[in-house]
Amino acid sequence: MSIVTSETAPHTDALTTEELELARLIVTTLSMDIEPEQVSATAPLYGEGLGLDSIDVLEIALAISKAYGVKLRSDDKKNSKIFSSLRSLSQHIQAQRTP
Repeated sequence: MSIVTSETAPHTDALTTEELELARLIVTTLSMDIEPEQVSATAPLYGEGLGLDSIDVLEIALAISKAYGVKLRSDDKKNSKIFSSLRSLSQHIQAQRTP
């Protein structure tokens, strides 16, 4: 698993407050053995990068629904883009969130 830490991350990879909150949700939901701050904002969530599989994504989608009130549908044609990185997932959640 190639996780970019804050020491080696380029400035564009620094986590925003919302991304760090989402990283905490992902790490907690999946009981991962890493710190949320170690999750790269721009690395792929699937395969290389965080290394998630389809079951992991389903668990994350459920946790996001509960935490943010945002429904992520398995048949959404934009899922590959939405789940391409922590940053893209966070941006999608922020855009869909009900105030």
